Amino acid sequence: MPRPILLFTGPWADLPLEDLAAQAAEWGYQGLDLCCWGDHFELQRALGQEDYATSRLEALRRLDLDVPVLSNHRVGLAVGGPIDHRLRDVLPDYVWGDGDPLGVQQRATEEMIATCQAAQRIGAAVVAGWTGSPLWPWVMTPPVPSPQAVAEGLREFVHRWLPVLDVCRDCGLRFAAEVCPGQIAFDLYSAEAVLDALHGREEFGFSLDPTHLHWQGVDPVEFIRRFGERIYHVQINDLVIALNGRSGLLGSYLPQGDMRRGWQSRCPGRGGLDWESIIRALNAVGYEGVLSVEIDDPGMERGFAAEEACRFVKRLDFEPAPRPDPGGFR
Repeated sequence: MPRPILLFTGPWADLPLEDLAAQAAEWGYQGLDLCCWGDHFELQRALGQEDYATSRLEALRRLDLDVPVLSNHRVGLAVGGPIDHRLRDVLPDYVWGDGDPLGVQQRATEEMIATCQAAQRIGAAVVAGWTGSPLWPWVMTPPVPSPQAVAEGLREFVHRWLPVLDVCRDCGLRFAAEVCPGQIAFDLYSAEAVLDALHGREEFGFSLDPTHLHWQGVDPVEFIRRFGERIYHVQINDLVIALNGRSGLLGSYLPQGDMRRGWQSRCPGRGGLDWESIIRALNAVGYEGVLSVEIDDPGMERGFAAEEACRFVKRLDFEPAPRPDPGGFR
């Protein structure tokens, strides 16, 4: 069967969920990758009000929309990464509190645990998000970390995330960590290191957004081949690389849409990713999860982009051929 096509609701947090859901159903989506900011899914209400999660889910199912994934990227940053003023505007007020780093980290952990408990209530199988990283400041700046510093950073990451992963285990969920610069896993080798540090815990896997690999020069197909059984969530996004001798891959402090940037987000199908090879690789490893469309094109009206992207992914996704009988003849 074709994989479920979801709309990632994060870029639409300015709209009420009811309005967005009606549009998503009209555009042809089969479900939502539901985000825990804006009013789309309020965790404290989901845990504190008996009928909140049920009523949310029933309203979506009346539109023939399902919720197989609950995403909480922003809070995940404060679980595994450094706490500073950059997080103040993206964390809920009750998580930020007085801004004391230890308190913020503890409340963020509690909020991610609440995310897992709420996901269980709405029947989601996957919680997706960012992880933060105690090691990221070492990646692009001197001094170069020693092997001991890397090992210590990975141990610290594991210590911070184990309470969340324990709840995932108890709730029968999988956590899909987005592989992205700034996070603990950002390419193939860092992903290997994290899995090793976690001793291969089954609850922990990856959310694959191929754009984050592509602009680093990493082939998403090689990542899929290496981590096929650990890819729990796939995002559909796109980008173009436009290096001209002045621009660089790190963005130059320039916002998305600025023509001086070295790469730009694009509506799926309008960038430089080889989606044919990506889908064939997902088929080869037996990936049966969702395809979650993220609209992040600064030069395209987002409603038009979302509708076009849904049509694109439906054309793109195809079932693999049956595996040949090893004992038979061609």
